[in-house]
Order: sequence, then C-alpha cells, then structure tokens
Amino acid sequence: MSKRLFAEFLGTFWLVFGGCGSAVLAAAFPELGIGFAGVALAFGLTVLTMAYAVGGISGGHFNPAVSVGLMMAGRFEAKNLVPYVIAQLVGAIVASTVLYLIVSGKADFAGIGGFATNGYGDASPGKYGLTSALIIEVVLTFMFLMIILGSTHGRVPAGFAPIAIGLALTLIHLISIPVTNTSVNPARSTGPALFVGGIALQQLWLFWVAPIVGAAIAGIVHKAMFEKD
Repeated sequence: MSKRLFAEFLGTFWLVFGGCGSAVLAAAFPELGIGFAGVALAFGLTVLTMAYAVGGISGGHFNPAVSVGLMMAGRFEAKNLVPYVIAQLVGAIVASTVLYLIVSGKADFAGIGGFATNGYGDASPGKYGLTSALIIEVVLTFMFLMIILGSTHGRVPAGFAPIAIGLALTLIHLISIPVTNTSVNPARSTGPALFVGGIALQQLWLFWVAPIVGAAIAGIVHKAMFEKD
C-alpha cells in the first residue's frame, strides 16, 4: 500500500505541477504563450505520462473523483478510498507549493493572481455562473470516467488506455477552460485554492461536489450497462 500511495502522490504532483504550471508560467508568456490549447495539452500529457509511469502500481487515479467512480463501478475497494484521496491531496498541495516558490522568485513578482484556480461567476474566465459551472463539471467528469472505465476494461487491448485517457483530459480542458478553468479533479482544485484563498476557497465546494457526483454516476451507469456481460 505504501508504494501505491506514493505512486498516487507522485502522479497527482505531476498533474498539478505540469498542468497548473503550464497555465501559470506559459499560457500568456509575454509575447507568445501556449494559450488554452497548450494548457489543455499539458494536462493531458501529465496524465498520459504518469499513467504509463506508475499506473501499473496504483491504477493511476491521481484524482479523488476517479477513485470514487472506480469504487462505484466495483473496480476499487472502498477501504482504500480515504488513503488514496489523502495521497492525492498531499501531491496536489506539494505541487502547488513548489509552483508558488517558482512564481514568487520572478523579479517583478507582485502576487500570484488567479494561480490556475477554478471558479464560477466573477472567478470564471468567461464569467459563467454557478449553474453552468455545475453542469459542465458533472457532465465532463461523467464522460471522463466513462472513458477511463471503458478503455481499461478487460475486453479492450491492453496498453492503450493512457493514450485515450490523456486525450480525453485534453479535450475536456479545450471545452471547459473558459467556463471554470477546468477542474474535474477535486485535488487539482484544492492545491492552488489554498494559496489564493478568498473566493477560490469559498467556491471550492463545487469542485468537490460536481466531479464526485459525475464520477459516481458514471461508475453506476458503466457497471449497470457494460459489466454484466
């Protein structure tokens, strides 16, 4: 179990450091940044690379919502849920800490700004409201889990799941960065929010509730529709 938890810590660290780091450091770099598309690709690449690197050890969840969805689908033991979530949260917080240390070392540092946090209303990049944020986070997390559960099923050729999952997360970010800055992962939302505080912490509840609800529904649906055969 210690190896599995370290793998979850490491995978979540890389997801938050790579994904949020690309948003904070490179998205709008002075004249030529990577933009939304680059950030979306960065998030997808973090999951793809770590799924290959440590997925064989822990299952490659890197996300409390994924752990819940897999549990609801009967693919993950409930007794391991809390340790996995703790490891994921620690990974996200450590990654955010390292990213903060890097950002604060800039010569003209004047605060971390949004720090890739998630939000709705005034905290949404496109000023989308609570209802829009709730719907998109539930729907996209549902689809993310359906892709994870389907691509890792025993009937599918082994070895290709990380590619499908990484591309799915890229697509999810391409869709929803303007709405919520894209969460679908409570750990990813929590790490940066702890450093920003204020509205980021006040709205953090949604980025726990919506992804977990979407993931749980996906787990139930997949088990009912596709596992019985």
